[in-house]
Amino acid sequence: MKAIMMLLGLALVFLFVWERVDVVRLGYQIERLKAQKVLLVRERDQLQVKVSTLAAPERIARVATEKLGLLPPQQGQVFLVRQQQEAPVPSSPVVEQIRVARNN
Repeated sequence: MKAIMMLLGLALVFLFVWERVDVVRLGYQIERLKAQKVLLVRERDQLQVKVSTLAAPERIARVATEKLGLLPPQQGQVFLVRQQQEAPVPSSPVVEQIRVARNN
């Protein structure tokens, strides 16, 4: 009987120690994940700034003219094409405008 009580007491001690070790391990893992989250948030912010910089209309226009050799359309190169919907609404017909540039 004493042996069973000793084994039960020893098992409870081992269970308590294992639980404490597991809690400490999870605490370290949580701290690692928090640090990783901070790094990922910084990286996301840097990427958002980079996207904003790359998508700026002034930069796109400069790249288009300097690197790609594109020019704004000249007079007479742009034609407006009107296209009606297949089933126009009787109260207010919707007309789409499409601009087409012609290369000379």
